[in-house]
Amino acid sequence: MLKSFLGPFVFTFFIALFIILLQFLWKYIDDLVGKGLELYIIGKLMFFASSTFVPLALPLAILLSSLMTFGNMGEHYELVAIKAAGISLRKAMKPLTILAVALSISAFLFSNYVLPVANLKFQALLYDIRQQKLAFNITEGIYYNGMDGIVIRVGKKDSDNKTIYDIQIYDHTDRMGNTIVTTAERGLMELTPDQKGIVFSLFNGYRYTEVTDQPGYRRTRPFESMRFEKQRRTFDLSEYQLSRTNEDLFRSHYRMLNIQQLNYSIDSLSKQRIERLDVYKKRFAQRNPYLVQLDTLDEAPDTNATSTAYDSLEMALMDTLKYPLLDNFTMDAKYLIIDNALKSARSTKENIIFFKNEQETRQQAITNHEIVWHQKFKLSIACLIFFFIGAPLGAIIRKGGLGLPVVVSVLFFVLYYVVSMTGEKAAKAGEWNVVFAIWLSTILILPLGLFLTYKATTDAQLLDAESWKKFFEKFNLKKYLKKT
Repeated sequence: MLKSFLGPFVFTFFIALFIILLQFLWKYIDDLVGKGLELYIIGKLMFFASSTFVPLALPLAILLSSLMTFGNMGEHYELVAIKAAGISLRKAMKPLTILAVALSISAFLFSNYVLPVANLKFQALLYDIRQQKLAFNITEGIYYNGMDGIVIRVGKKDSDNKTIYDIQIYDHTDRMGNTIVTTAERGLMELTPDQKGIVFSLFNGYRYTEVTDQPGYRRTRPFESMRFEKQRRTFDLSEYQLSRTNEDLFRSHYRMLNIQQLNYSIDSLSKQRIERLDVYKKRFAQRNPYLVQLDTLDEAPDTNATSTAYDSLEMALMDTLKYPLLDNFTMDAKYLIIDNALKSARSTKENIIFFKNEQETRQQAITNHEIVWHQKFKLSIACLIFFFIGAPLGAIIRKGGLGLPVVVSVLFFVLYYVVSMTGEKAAKAGEWNVVFAIWLSTILILPLGLFLTYKATTDAQLLDAESWKKFFEKFNLKKYLKKT
């Protein structure tokens, strides 16, 4: 049983991993092409990316391989021989059940200890690659401005990719525009021995320099020109080398934390949010003693209610012009008092809205940490449930190979994945409770796994056409009409 399962499992796992990796390459192909990356850098990126895709590939591989294993055994009547020997399907599944439990425990350990490190390495390297400039590459007839302060145009290049003709070099390093221009009939491009610079050997050219240190130079436009037979210009290419960012800058991200670190971060963020709310309440009461009665300081203030309250306050302030409260003031003084009061009310309203957005941002950070915390347990549970879906379903449909099992597996996995992503987005938006949103997909497929396991172990003819035909014959309408 183990030998029959391990082959398809390893095969389907790497196939699923490869397909997901192709999707990653298609998504980030624009960030990788044309930057002169070395093969070992691309290899490292692919390795770290593949490690982060294990939570997607592992459940699918378990589902597909278990379905293929028992489907093949059913198709070749091996399950019939096992049952004829007095061995129940439950007992036959016992070795693979133990293996599935071991895989589930391994998935949890991987998610808790390996995945955070893989995410850290992957995100840090991907960030550096995306920040990397395109490789130094001059094209005929096109102005190349990849170097800071330098623009180069080459009219023609020989097949050796070194000899160039009709060269123009614009030096903007003094930030004064095209004040220094170098032209040449012919030249050579060569890298320095340390590969950190490029040397232009120019022949038969001119260097034009506008004189900008004289008064009224913009009107007279004085310039100097120098003819040369040979000139060497060296440009620094160190900025084209991949520079690595300190990984500590990414280490505090919630996807780079294990369960213990997530617990600590969630507790700290929750305390900071509550403390910030308490401080704000006290300061608001001190600064606005007459506005505390407006109920806008709850834990999650309603912006619409706040706006309505202050709109009503503005109307009330304008109405005070009709009352004798300001009779001792001139009309100009009345308007000045009312204007200052309205400005104060609007400022307080904006302050409350800003604080509300700040609290929502803090709550969003807590929610993100909680989602990752639950997903670490969800992966191991999903691996176990998918085994108890694939194994009995393979025994029921009795079809092996890569045909029907692949279709059925993909349908179940797509359903699980869509519900998972919907729940995660709803949790991040604050529409659903985090626990319900993350575990909804598991809750949906768990009864299915229990149902299929029960049907398979009790030899129920779930997908047998004759059984369903007999079932519907019990409700034959013609017989019922004759009796009536």
